[in-house]
Amino acid sequence: MDTILRDEPKPTDARWRFFRDVMVFEFKMLIGNLRDFALMPVSVAAAIIDLISRGDREGSLFYRVLRWGAHSEQVLDAYSPIRHELHDLNVNPNYTVDAVVARLENVLAREIEKGGTAATIKAALDRTIDQLHRETSQHRERAQTVVVKAIEGGKRLGELVAKNKEGP
Repeated sequence: MDTILRDEPKPTDARWRFFRDVMVFEFKMLIGNLRDFALMPVSVAAAIIDLISRGDREGSLFYRVLRWGAHSEQVLDAYSPIRHELHDLNVNPNYTVDAVVARLENVLAREIEKGGTAATIKAALDRTIDQLHRETSQHRERAQTVVVKAIEGGKRLGELVAKNKEGP
């Protein structure tokens, strides 16, 4: 019986692991946000330099900045505590940011090729966005439910904290 108890992690070990994961995650998010804040003007400056003066290839400085950003993202590895859970994560390739942008670009290019006016281009883009909304509506409802539950939980927590401050 003693060996069984010794093999199980203590509840406090899990608690401190959780606390550590929270603190490290927040630290990584801070570093990532500072990096992103710096990358915005640096990437624009690199793109402007690339437009004015061509390097080894079109956009060479800009893509160097992107490579640095991608590398720093891997180094930060903000989601490392759940890495083992992410292998089953199925992201629908039709709804990534790149896929949505490509869809809108295709609509825009088609309308321009047809000689569309600003009004017809706008209408075509609106139809495409409406289609995306229809395709993703069930996911929106689930996300909305999660957000509402989180807000309600936060309100309850705030009420408990206020009640505890007031005392008995």
